[in-house]
Amino acid sequence: MGMKIGIIGYGYIGRALVERVQNSAGRFELAFIHNRNSAVLADIEPSLQLDDLANVAETAPDLIVECAHPSFTQNYGETFLKCANYMPLSVTALADDGLRDRLEQTALENGTKLYLPAGALIGGEALLMRGDEWQRVRITFRKHPDNIDFSESEYDPAQINGETVVYEGPVRGIAHQYPRNVNTMVTCALVSTGLDACEARLIADPALDCAIAEVEAWSKDGSIIRTEKSAPMVGVSGTEMIDSAWTSIQRASGGLMGANELV
Repeated sequence: MGMKIGIIGYGYIGRALVERVQNSAGRFELAFIHNRNSAVLADIEPSLQLDDLANVAETAPDLIVECAHPSFTQNYGETFLKCANYMPLSVTALADDGLRDRLEQTALENGTKLYLPAGALIGGEALLMRGDEWQRVRITFRKHPDNIDFSESEYDPAQINGETVVYEGPVRGIAHQYPRNVNTMVTCALVSTGLDACEARLIADPALDCAIAEVEAWSKDGSIIRTEKSAPMVGVSGTEMIDSAWTSIQRASGGLMGANELV
């Protein structure tokens, strides 16, 4: 039997992950699929549909992957970690120190793991490797206003007519104002200088036809990391997110498929 994967969310990313699990030649299998609107799961075998996440242990998952909304981690993260390893793609939920501490403690008590997916972060392993040696880290996102969810912020995207800095400050603050847009920023902060020290900038630019992510890091010994990546967007997600999430699942299972493995 393959590693049993539970998928929460059956949208752009969730559908793609379900398809890849089904086509994994037995390496993985589906434990369950959950979606807030169960009507969306019409093409899914009824035995794989899980309506009540409180009953997740009955499906015996090895790994649960959330690709829907940070509220699932807030409401069910501890329940998940009591029976399985857990990988939230909506990493902004982990900007809550109290919640993150409870999840880590639950994992410790139950012999499970809370995985932090790399997402769109380039250079994350280099940041993690140096740990406390980083003196300053800054991450900047540039996106078209149509690819930013402004529902928790003070901005009206219709009023943005040119390049506009809609947030500049600690990552902790942007995680609350733009929870669906800055998962990679939270990951960057958690593996480097922390949510209060790591600097975030979000720039809305109607002239862009892609999303641009820039990471800059300065270490105490004078070392510098600078990375820049651009990618097309689907809604608030970059098109590379499916491949990134799938790679994270493979790593969580113990390794990548193929001859080349980055560890």
